Amino acid sequence: MPEPDAAQGPHGAAPRRMKPAALLFEPAAAVKDEAHFFDLESIEDPRELLTRSTELVLAFRAATDRAMEFQAMAAAQLADPRRFDRLTPAVIAERAEWTEDYAKKMIEFGRELIQSGELPD
Repeated sequence: MPEPDAAQGPHGAAPRRMKPAALLFEPAAAVKDEAHFFDLESIEDPRELLTRSTELVLAFRAATDRAMEFQAMAAAQLADPRRFDRLTPAVIAERAEWTEDYAKKMIEFGRELIQSGELPD
């Protein structure tokens, strides 16, 4: 699976800091409080804090991998030469805030996922 270059934003520029999307299982009231993060700040026992924060890290990694697969499939579909409205890798890169080289890799990765039938659930 392609790895994004965390040090670069689109076209090699400094990355733009984006606010993460709210997760469905985090209460809306908690999202408004920036100090709140899945109630971790209220856990006093370091063992419990380590366990819960590790669970979150693993969940976020899995979500990242899955979202990246969907990005790749969307990029491949948008670049499909059979589409009358297909997009170039440069345009896809701009929309996704990737470099053009990374967009090409993601398009290829998406094509592989689609052809293999290994679609995310």
